[in-house]
Amino acid sequence: MGDNNSRLVYSTETGRIHEPDAAPERPKGDGIVRIQRQTSGRKGKGVCLITGIDADDATLKKIAAELKAKCGCGGAVKEGVIEIQGDKRDLIKSLLEARGMKVKLAGG
Repeated sequence: MGDNNSRLVYSTETGRIHEPDAAPERPKGDGIVRIQRQTSGRKGKGVCLITGIDADDATLKKIAAELKAKCGCGGAVKEGVIEIQGDKRDLIKSLLEARGMKVKLAGG
């Protein structure tokens, strides 16, 4: 087995060998939470995207649930980004600043 490109795929001793999939890591932010409004790809419906929160998925879901309840609208957590329906940037900014986060409004 001098070839560096070969690997064991099946063995009669242990059966199939599976390599564990590594979970992709989210890039670390700079400590600033950014809120931007986006309408592209949503048929003109606006959503607020909240990025830069360094937390695990469970904490992000709790924060999203709290924001949705306070804003009175829907939303979701997708790939580490919280989406809140509607243009509620000012309310979201005040709620996140009350939690002790440094917040900036991004985009136009």
